[in-house]
Amino acid sequence: MSFLRRRKGTDSSKSQNLRCNIVKEDEKNNLYESPRKESYNSKKWSCWDSCCWFIGFVCSVWWFLLLLYNTMPASIPQYVTEAITGPLTDPPGVKLRKEGLTVNHPVVFVPGIVTGGLELWEGHQCAEGLFRKRLWGGSFGELYKRPLCWAQHMSLDNETGLDPPGIRVRPVSGLVAADYFAAGYFVWAVLIANLAQIGYEEKTMYMAAYDWRLSFQNTEVRDQTLSRIKSNIELMVATNGGKKVVVIPHSMGVLYFLHFMKWVEAPPPMGGGGGSEWCAKHIKAVMNIGGPFLGVPKSVSGLFSVEARDIAIARTFAPGFLDKDVFGLQTFQHLMRMTRTWDSTMSMIPKGGDTIWGGLDWSPEGSSFNCGAKTLRNNSINNTGQIPNINLANMKDVNYGRIISFGKDVAEAHSSKIERVDLLDSMKADMLANLTNCDIWIEYHDIGDHRIKAVADYKVYTAGSILDLLHFVSPKLMARGGAHFSYGIADNLDDPKYQHYKYWSNPLETKLPDAPDMEIYSMYGVGIPTERAYVYKVTTATDCSIPFQIDTSAEGGSEDSCLKGGVFSADGDETVPVLSAGLMAAKGWRGKTRFNPSGIPTYIREYSHAPPANLLEGRGTQSGAHVDIMGNFALIEDVIRVAAGATGKELGGDHRRCSPDGIPTVGGSKPQPHWHYDRLGAVAK
Repeated sequence: MSFLRRRKGTDSSKSQNLRCNIVKEDEKNNLYESPRKESYNSKKWSCWDSCCWFIGFVCSVWWFLLLLYNTMPASIPQYVTEAITGPLTDPPGVKLRKEGLTVNHPVVFVPGIVTGGLELWEGHQCAEGLFRKRLWGGSFGELYKRPLCWAQHMSLDNETGLDPPGIRVRPVSGLVAADYFAAGYFVWAVLIANLAQIGYEEKTMYMAAYDWRLSFQNTEVRDQTLSRIKSNIELMVATNGGKKVVVIPHSMGVLYFLHFMKWVEAPPPMGGGGGSEWCAKHIKAVMNIGGPFLGVPKSVSGLFSVEARDIAIARTFAPGFLDKDVFGLQTFQHLMRMTRTWDSTMSMIPKGGDTIWGGLDWSPEGSSFNCGAKTLRNNSINNTGQIPNINLANMKDVNYGRIISFGKDVAEAHSSKIERVDLLDSMKADMLANLTNCDIWIEYHDIGDHRIKAVADYKVYTAGSILDLLHFVSPKLMARGGAHFSYGIADNLDDPKYQHYKYWSNPLETKLPDAPDMEIYSMYGVGIPTERAYVYKVTTATDCSIPFQIDTSAEGGSEDSCLKGGVFSADGDETVPVLSAGLMAAKGWRGKTRFNPSGIPTYIREYSHAPPANLLEGRGTQSGAHVDIMGNFALIEDVIRVAAGATGKELGGDHRRCSPDGIPTVGGSKPQPHWHYDRLGAVAK
């Protein structure tokens, strides 16, 4: 027993010694343990970790869905869509092929501003490796990688309006020039695909691509684009059994082709020498989509402060972000310097002055549009739909004639109560340039503070005084623009001065061709609030910033108000007001007028906007928006029928939300007296 007790004691001492050794070993290890490891173990989960994990999760899900989309059978997305929305309507091309329509007249597409791709052929060292890569359209990858280099190469020479030294950017050729603006964002692709359904192919379709930055005449001077269009149309007519072409311009392309029709008739060297019968021999119809015939107020805000409604709203949510030096970029200043070299933008300054757009105390639209009305959806592509009946008694007249007003009170006050300075006297005064050292020069930097104050003190600008304003704040820009474009109404169209190319894109200062068998269509969306006038303020930022800004705090005070975020809206397609898109076809060219001496038939085709019912419909098949309308099934069907041989009368003539004399109505109500279409009617006669 004593032995056992001693044995037990021995074991106990050994166990105690073992425990001591373990403790000492742990202490020894702690001496060599990294302090960083200890710090890491004690670190808590941070917001940065959460953000990284969230971004990683989103990217993983995105790539998984992308992989799934590209590996699944093509029929599955359609099956899912039909399960949710019901059976899909046949695309117009499929529908009309079943009716027996086939390829007939060759088709010419004329893209508008922005939508055509541009690629680099020669550049500076910063653009190394970009030969024949797209600088505009496609992925816009170079914009993110080297933005300053991109802006430099997208700019034109500020003196000549042509290429800067050492830079050559040229339009992409072929149908791919403007089928998609960016990946997944169609422009002409849907129309091309539907035409292909009835037999069209590249030999019967031609994309008249051009450098949309240049003034219209300079596209011929630099690239001979007008000559190429003339030759291609002649070739298409000759190789298709003498069948005339159907021309489909969109947006600014409408003005460009209007210029072309005068150029092709005019004798060399200014014109193409085709003679007065060229259009009659080669063109069946011109189907203008979203045409800014009389300009767009949106162009004024773009030239004045590089703004539109969307940018103004972005400024509100992120004050100063776009104006300051962010990541080495002064965004707005770079954007203004670049876009003010694009002479084509001046083609869309409102034309016709106060006669068309209204004066200080009147405007043609009046209370004919409810900016808060909800668009009704109609699934029939043969019906443009109607907006709901509106109680006009509860709607307040809006004076859209004041395109720019400095202050909401000025926009709404009677002209007799507005005290204004004389802007012309301020223009005669010597310019006192700002002495601040600005990294990015824009024309505002040559204007002294007294001139900036004078602009605001003049308080309100109509279409007639907008030109004085632009000459005042950007004389170099307007000097170039004045050599290529005009904005008035002709007194005598037989005056020899109207043979100059600067008048050819203004429908109020030129005659349509002598082609009585040709047809002209004005096709545009309606029912979308469209920028029409602006409330501005003078900024309190540094001298190097743009001194004028849309006052987003100016609100109308009610849900149905047409003043929201400093922008007055009217009826249109989100970019072009109805006044500009439809007035010439409704009055100026209707019948035999001095603008249309041969009596070319004109037709108005309006498409009431209906947004997509769900995300699966993409941008919708009933959209009236300026670009999305290119996927509108009703419009595509009209185009295909005309290309297949139909006339405007066979389409049913005019199709619009208007009365027979061209005066817009609301919800089937009587014409509103606010529409002074009689003014242009009298001028046209």
